[in-house]
Amino acid sequence: MSAVDVAGVGIHPFGRFEDRTVTDMGVHAVQAALAEAGDPQFQAAFCGTAYSGVAAGHKVLGAIARTGMPIVDIEAGCASGGAALQLAAGAIRAGQYDCVLVFGIEKMPRGIIRSSFFEPWREEAGLAATPAYFALRAQRLMRESGITKNDLANVVVKNRRHGAQNSDAMFRSEVTAEQVLGSRMVCEPLHLWMLCSPNEGAAAIVLRAANGDRPASRVTLESAVLRSHLPGSVLGEATPLAGIDDDAITPPTTLAAQAAYEEAGIGPDEVDVVECQDTDAARELLGWEELGLCARGEQAAILAAGDAALGGRRPVNVSGGLLSKGEPLGASALGQVVELVRQLRGECGPRQVEGARVGLAHTVGRGANASVTIVKRSS
Repeated sequence: MSAVDVAGVGIHPFGRFEDRTVTDMGVHAVQAALAEAGDPQFQAAFCGTAYSGVAAGHKVLGAIARTGMPIVDIEAGCASGGAALQLAAGAIRAGQYDCVLVFGIEKMPRGIIRSSFFEPWREEAGLAATPAYFALRAQRLMRESGITKNDLANVVVKNRRHGAQNSDAMFRSEVTAEQVLGSRMVCEPLHLWMLCSPNEGAAAIVLRAANGDRPASRVTLESAVLRSHLPGSVLGEATPLAGIDDDAITPPTTLAAQAAYEEAGIGPDEVDVVECQDTDAARELLGWEELGLCARGEQAAILAAGDAALGGRRPVNVSGGLLSKGEPLGASALGQVVELVRQLRGECGPRQVEGARVGLAHTVGRGANASVTIVKRSS
C-alpha cells in the first residue's frame, strides 16, 4: 500500500447525549480532526453510519459549510467506519485525491440492536435476537477451547479496568468477576455485563497522501481492509442460523486480517496493541484467534498471564473496548483507529502502551463484514 499519512483525528465521547443530535456529534469529531490536521482543504468525504438516515454525512458537513466535494455515505453495519476508511485510503493510494476526510456517526436506539437485515418472520420467530446468536457462538467456543464463564467475566474486568482511564468511554468504573457473573443472565452463558451497550458517538480521521515536500506524519495508515463472509457456516458472521457447522469455512475476520497483514508487510507477531471487536466477551476471544494473534485454546492462558492487559505482552482494548465505550455502529471502527493513533503518538496518559509502534483495529458487522486496519508509528 502506498504511504498514507494520518494527519488528524477527532472523537465525540461515546455514551448517551439527550441534548445532542447525531449531526452535532459528527460536527464535534470532524472539527477536532480538521483542527489537528491544520484545517486542510479535503477533496472528498466518506461517512460511515447505519442508523442516521438519508445524506447524514452531508448534514454534518453542511452544518459547518464544508460541502461541494464528493460526500459518500456508507453502511456496512458495525464495520461502516472501516468500510469508509478502506474507500478513502484506496482513493488516496490511486492518486485520485491528496487529502480526504473520513468520519463515522451514530445515535442508536436503546435496547437490543434491531436491524432491517432480518426478515420480519425471523424476528417474530426469535431468530434475529443477537444475544441468542452471540450465546450460541460463546457456547461453542467454551466447548471447543476450554474457555470458562469466569474467563468471559475476566474479559469484562480487563476492559472495564482500561475504560476507567478513558474519558471518552460510557462506563468508567472497574468491576469484579463476581459482579459480572452476578449481573442478570441474558442468554446462557452471557450475563448482561458481558454484552456491550448500543449508544451514541462520532469519530473522524483526516488522511493525506505522503509527500516528500512536507513533514511526514508520525502515524501512517499501512492497511485498511474490508471482507465479507463466505457462505455456509451456521454460526458465521452473516447470522444464518441455518446451514452447516463447518470450521473449514474461513471467517471474514481471518480473510480481512490476512489481506491486511500482506498489505502492511507485517505479521501478527509485530502488532503491539490491538483494538478488537468485543460486542460480547466471547467475541473478543474469538477475534484473537481469527486475527492470528493466538492459536485456538490459548485464550485462557493469555488472560491468566495478563498478556492482553495494560502492561502485558500485547494489550487488547486499552480504550476499554466496546464493553466500556458502548457501540455507536457507524463510529465504532473509526473510534478504534483514533485510539490507536493516539497510542502510537504516546498521548494516552494512564492507559498508554509504552513503546507501541504498530496497532491493529478489528470490527465485524452485520451482513457480514469484517474490517481490519493497521497503523504504524513512522518515527
